[in-house]
Amino acid sequence: MAKELAEIFGKHLFDDRVMRERLPQGVYESLREIRDNGKSWDPNVADVVADAMKSWAMELGATHYIHWFCPMTGTGSGKHDSFIDGVKDGAPMMRFSGKMLAKGEGDASSFPSGGLRATFEARGYTTWDPTSPAFVLGTTLYIPTAFCSYTGEALDQKTPVLRSMQALNKQTLRVLRALGDNESTHILPTVGAEQEYFLVDKKLFDARLDLKVAGHTLFGAKPPKGQELEDHYYGTIDERVRAFMRELDEELWLLGVPAKTEHNEVAPGQYELASVFATANIACDHNQIMMELMRKVALRHGFACLLHEKPFAGINGSGKHNNWSIGTNTGKNLLDPTDAPEENNEFLVSLCAVITAVDKYADLLRMSASCPGNEERLGGNEAPPAIVSIFLGEALTHTMCELAEGHTLEKEQRGQLMTGVKSLPRFTLDDSDRNRTSPFAFTGNKFEFRMVGSSQSVGLANAVTNAIVADVMHDFADKLENTENIDAVVHEIVTETWREHGRVIFNGNNYSEEWVQEAARRGLPNIPTMAMAAEAFVDEKNVKMFERTHVFTPSECASRHEIMLETYSKHVHIDASTMLTMVRRSLLPACYEYLAQMSNAELLTEQTGAACASAKANIQKLCVTIDEAEGANEALRRSLEILEKKSGTAAEIAAECRKLADKEMCNLRTHIDALELLIPKKFWPIPDYCDLLFDL
Repeated sequence: MAKELAEIFGKHLFDDRVMRERLPQGVYESLREIRDNGKSWDPNVADVVADAMKSWAMELGATHYIHWFCPMTGTGSGKHDSFIDGVKDGAPMMRFSGKMLAKGEGDASSFPSGGLRATFEARGYTTWDPTSPAFVLGTTLYIPTAFCSYTGEALDQKTPVLRSMQALNKQTLRVLRALGDNESTHILPTVGAEQEYFLVDKKLFDARLDLKVAGHTLFGAKPPKGQELEDHYYGTIDERVRAFMRELDEELWLLGVPAKTEHNEVAPGQYELASVFATANIACDHNQIMMELMRKVALRHGFACLLHEKPFAGINGSGKHNNWSIGTNTGKNLLDPTDAPEENNEFLVSLCAVITAVDKYADLLRMSASCPGNEERLGGNEAPPAIVSIFLGEALTHTMCELAEGHTLEKEQRGQLMTGVKSLPRFTLDDSDRNRTSPFAFTGNKFEFRMVGSSQSVGLANAVTNAIVADVMHDFADKLENTENIDAVVHEIVTETWREHGRVIFNGNNYSEEWVQEAARRGLPNIPTMAMAAEAFVDEKNVKMFERTHVFTPSECASRHEIMLETYSKHVHIDASTMLTMVRRSLLPACYEYLAQMSNAELLTEQTGAACASAKANIQKLCVTIDEAEGANEALRRSLEILEKKSGTAAEIAAECRKLADKEMCNLRTHIDALELLIPKKFWPIPDYCDLLFDL
């Protein structure tokens, strides 16, 4: 199997192995310099690369190519063009030039732009990202690209990530130079994303309008068994699911996506897949590929893959842990504390930059993890709360405190894991335990941002993280470059960070109500809704930071603020409309049918002199509950009609949508879920939670 894996891994990826074999040495070196050392784009390489790429892709069966990008919808997009570029003497002429590789064109007005583009201004450009390798999927050559408007505004997820990587590279290099590192020439943020998801049987999925249209259940009574026994997590993987995972692994490995860890997650029917670290832009592409292939491969095995953050009420939702670090081209990890972190200036400055950035721009991090489904997930005992804080662990917290306060705290000495069994291996314990409740946790040599939603592109979270750290690195570089006493300035940075931003460090239980109250006393923002979180995009301090780092322009900030609010409102509208359709056309008619049968049966028993008191009581209870559900349905219909006619800003409409979801939609669900428990299964027209969660 190891040999087979080595043979298939990256087989459909236009990577270093292929480029060294098929490109002239000078062209290959030029591309490598662009990718690894941040050199400027060289237009002279395009024709040579395009010709080699076309020949390679066609040998793998490709007939088409696509400029693949991730617009603000969050899904992978692009149009498929064949390599045919005319016909001569009855035979197709195949052509793929450097110009065709480097540039594509799409209808920008058909994608969300948040007012950046008028409807009649349709031209948008895709531009090849040579730092992310092309790949063949099916019969199509996929070319990773950025997507911008005719006037250069970013309309995608990739462009801000690439801009933020440039900013982080520039400012972190300044810091390293000041600290005496003259070898590193390029800084790269590295990312590893853990993807959670649910699988449900496709036939059951097709029987539920809410899953097909909204991606999550809008109704569903609590099943008799959920995740209470905690027996699914890390449990034995069902053979049908294992077959799906095996094929998914192979598909991803062919494309060079290093899928590594897979296991059962906490909830029934929930799973996780994690990939190995890559540079931030490639990691974003890897995760996008992973989500697309999960859906496709699931269908081949009779499953539907659910990436919604909260597909089932009362059941753990799905997130996407974004593991982030900073590395150099010389192989250093700047967030590796080494054995003596208190003496490691590069680590201390990098750590302080992250702590300072997270505290100053907590609202931006919260915003970057905002999507409609995440509102129901964040804050539950399954995901971090909507309060951004950092877990450092006791060892690093002690180190920071000692350096800043100038006195030594008593430390618990690390020992070995003692199991009491002589035959088991002994090993040295880590510096501290992990904290699964923390939104932004230090985990040895990286930070794990646990708030991101499972359906989201990780592009925005990484663009924001890179940008805010770059902004702080700029300030630190200014201090370090203007001193002869480096150690003194590093100590000053640590002290200032601890005193001014140490409030964001919390090593306890983030799920507790006590922490919510403590966070309020510390002045940490608690931003519960997507509509509130979106305001961070247009906050003056944040817009200025994005301008300084050249990650977003003010107009791009305003447009993305608008898109977030409109997206939320549209999702609520779709959910509400789906609920009304299901209730009116399916659920209430089923209740009426059962009520009629029960009433007829009760009438017959009365005629024979054998009236059943419990039957009468159940009929009465059913009638009351049906009437309550009908009233709630009508209330939602009227409120939705009023909302559709309302005028106002995007923020005002989003706030009204939130009220609709909290009140009328929640009320209708309560009554319908009560009806589900009163109606026999054979009458209930949609699969229930027991079917969806356990019938795999």
